[in-house]
Amino acid sequence: MVCRVVGGADTTVKARLVAEAKRLGFDAVGVARADLPLDVDFARYEAFLREGMQGEMAWLGDVPEARRRLDDAHVLPGAKSVLCLARRYVRPAEEEAEDPATARVIARYARGRDYHNGMRKKLRKLASLARAFGGDARPLCDEEPVLERAWASRAGLGFVGKNGLLIVPGTGSFVLLGEVVTTLELEPDSPIPERCGSCTRCLDVCPTSAFPAPFVLDPRRCIAYLTIEHRSAVDEELRAEMGEHLFGCDDCQTVCPFNARALGPNGPALEDPRFFPDPRWAATPLEALLTLDEEGFVRLREGSPVGRATRAGLARNAALLLGNRGDASAEPPLCHAAAHHDDPVVREAAAWALARLASKDR
Repeated sequence: MVCRVVGGADTTVKARLVAEAKRLGFDAVGVARADLPLDVDFARYEAFLREGMQGEMAWLGDVPEARRRLDDAHVLPGAKSVLCLARRYVRPAEEEAEDPATARVIARYARGRDYHNGMRKKLRKLASLARAFGGDARPLCDEEPVLERAWASRAGLGFVGKNGLLIVPGTGSFVLLGEVVTTLELEPDSPIPERCGSCTRCLDVCPTSAFPAPFVLDPRRCIAYLTIEHRSAVDEELRAEMGEHLFGCDDCQTVCPFNARALGPNGPALEDPRFFPDPRWAATPLEALLTLDEEGFVRLREGSPVGRATRAGLARNAALLLGNRGDASAEPPLCHAAAHHDDPVVREAAAWALARLASKDR
């Protein structure tokens, strides 16, 4: 094979890798240098930790050098390039309107099957192709604690919006990210300038005011964190503002103008059934989560991202949601949970929900 080289980088190999990524279903592909540090982004991350914004996510405090660069022993020794990839998962709003009621209170990425296995298979194929071109390669899909949005931004995949999420022009922010780190020297792409301008819709819509400033998210107030990673009781001041969210939150993405096309009536169709609502949600009313035992939880979490919240976490979230919804028909299961659930956090959340229902009846 004849390779065309520009500035020491193999553009023919890069073109083959990009073409294969597109064939595998990735919506955007970009390349960044893996051996240059992310000093500015790393400094922001360290400031985030100093403020204690990680909440109960203690594992975020483990800050290996892999977050700063990708060419050391943490990821891949001798790495020169990182192939950054994005895959869209959102469906037009008119399709989502037909989703089961329980699915509609789950973040869009988690309504179907867990995306990790499917993404990893595709990334492994790209890594194999990189090896076939003579380089070493390692696929990443949440295996290493790297600053993947920073790398994707450097690779020109998109730009980081004021809500801290990567926005891919023409696609939006409803994307899953993955990487293939390789020792191949591929021509890097140029970063895209931030395009949010004066828009603050994502900041203004947040029910719990989780953005103390543009581009700064305080997870301790973020509904996604509170419903997925937070294990203890939710602060009372935040419970009513959490509204009707069971697992995750898409509010700051839903209002973003860059997502208008994807969510609109003429938005692109999504053909991958992995992201369609799992049939289990049609058979799982919220009230059932209040009495879910371990055996039932194992069945519910199989192949689904919602298991990350834990059995008690889902029950706690369901209790708060039912209290906020204000439907009196939820009173009997909430009474049972308040008296008999095996987790004290759930019992307390159910008692709060009952009090909230009673206040709405007055």
